[in-house]
Amino acid sequence: MSQFQHINVEVLGKYSSPGPRYTSYPSAPLFSSAYRADHYRQEILRTNSANQASPLSLYVHLPFCDTLCYFCGCTMVITHSRERIAEYNKYLKKEIDLVAPLISPQRRVAQLHWGGGTPSYLSPDEIRDLGTYLAERFRYEADIEAGVEIDPRGLTREHMKAFREAGFNRVSMGVQDFDPRVQEAVNRKQSERITRDAVEWSRELGFKSINIDLIYGLPYQTLEQFEKTVETIIDISPDRLAVFNYAYVPWLKPHQNIIPAETLPSPELKLHIFKRTIERLTGAGYWNIGMDHFAKRSDELAVAQQKKTLYRNFQGYSTKAGCDLYGFGMSAIGHFRDTYHQNTKVLREYYAALDRNSLATVAGYQMNSDDHIRKDVIMRIMCDMEVEKPLIEQRYGIRFDEHFADAMPKLGPLEEDGLVVVEPDRITVNGMGRLVVRNIAMCFDAYIEKMIQEKPIFSKTV
Repeated sequence: MSQFQHINVEVLGKYSSPGPRYTSYPSAPLFSSAYRADHYRQEILRTNSANQASPLSLYVHLPFCDTLCYFCGCTMVITHSRERIAEYNKYLKKEIDLVAPLISPQRRVAQLHWGGGTPSYLSPDEIRDLGTYLAERFRYEADIEAGVEIDPRGLTREHMKAFREAGFNRVSMGVQDFDPRVQEAVNRKQSERITRDAVEWSRELGFKSINIDLIYGLPYQTLEQFEKTVETIIDISPDRLAVFNYAYVPWLKPHQNIIPAETLPSPELKLHIFKRTIERLTGAGYWNIGMDHFAKRSDELAVAQQKKTLYRNFQGYSTKAGCDLYGFGMSAIGHFRDTYHQNTKVLREYYAALDRNSLATVAGYQMNSDDHIRKDVIMRIMCDMEVEKPLIEQRYGIRFDEHFADAMPKLGPLEEDGLVVVEPDRITVNGMGRLVVRNIAMCFDAYIEKMIQEKPIFSKTV
């Protein structure tokens, strides 16, 4: 039985506007270049002094890829040089060695994630070596949530075995679309067979959760053609799915100019593709967690959402709340209670900083008290699909409707369209509101209007 009784494409189209994905609040475009390496180091020391037993989350950015996917929006580097990868791993270890001694040895890692780029572009021996290096410098929780992003192209069973030996128990892989014409247009030729092999190896080796990414809005996609991809994915039966709206931003990612704009499906067709995809996935037993994320009802994400223990950070939805996040590698972002920090996105600058025995931080943000309140409300909307006003009032000593006098009127149109229910004691995401939950969260974002007016930096919400 489908989760949504009716999906109105016209209503979805009404709310198809640029907006943050709220993996953080405030969003990364607000980070300031005034925040540098010294600030980051001082914050590490201060945070560890105050939180000597709280859990950690580690993110490692591995930027290298073998080929360029024309749709890509990630911070990545194309290379065929194994020496270049080895050099990066050397500097990555140096950064780890600068940070690890500053962290209390009592603190344990509850979440680990390797992203990219393509972490599986490392050789099996490099995977084991880097995994061991981290494990020797940090203490892991027994029930650690350890996820890695892989590319089935060029993958072997030995790669997956190495990831398991390095402690990973979750895997995420991109498919995007199985149609040969679409794959040719975006320079990502990936057969159903090699995708199934990657899934089968993951299951054989004991990975607890398998996620697959799809993208709608790619060149030459049609309603019938993309439905065939969705049917194949349902048969493969991953635990989780992310169905992303393609962010065509050639002004930010110049290589996307390789894709002719006239080959992209129209905004109306994209909405119909998304609608059909939602209907097929929820009809097949997947639960819409929110936005474009789906999970089997027995999956930890779906269970955590029912228990209101779901969390959201730069790794996406997670069951591990309350962790201080440390990011390693070029472009990596971290977050402590009051601050965000980000490394340089330029490889030579990353190396130069570490050659000076300095951290590579080039931007960050210091949160104020209002940021904390708004972040809490936005995260409850994104994760719980509900905000209980009395809890927020008790936690922060405010009167909810007074504090958010700017936000409440913005909910009016959403309420009229049946996407949200506003009551004296709570705000509840309703029905199709799950699909436009970013729009609902934007009502509470103090900076959204300024960011959107300055430059087009966000993907559309649907």
